[in-house]
Amino acid sequence: MNKQLIKDALGWGIGLWLIGYVLGFAFFLILPPALLGWVIMPIGAAITFWVLLKKVKSEDFRYYLILAIFWTVIAVILDYLFIVKALKPADGYYKLDVYLYYALTFIIPLAVGWWKKR
Repeated sequence: MNKQLIKDALGWGIGLWLIGYVLGFAFFLILPPALLGWVIMPIGAAITFWVLLKKVKSEDFRYYLILAIFWTVIAVILDYLFIVKALKPADGYYKLDVYLYYALTFIIPLAVGWWKKR
């Protein structure tokens, strides 16, 4: 793995997760918890597309596959540690919005990688 791939995989993976985490706390003050994921998801998806289109420079599809894997693993692990274990949501955490978020975290880099390769 080259240095830039490690920066993109870990740096942007943790950074994108952190943006969603902070938005969750900000919106928690004004939205019911059941709606948080549905409101944050389009914002996070838009930011993810922006990062992939403007900040990630590779045109190699494998590069985007590696990002997809790393970003999804990072999201699952950090969600578990900092939301499930630390915050212990009363109504649980793993619902349809969370599974869709994980799917998009994996699919968006693949879609952009495929598009850039064309």
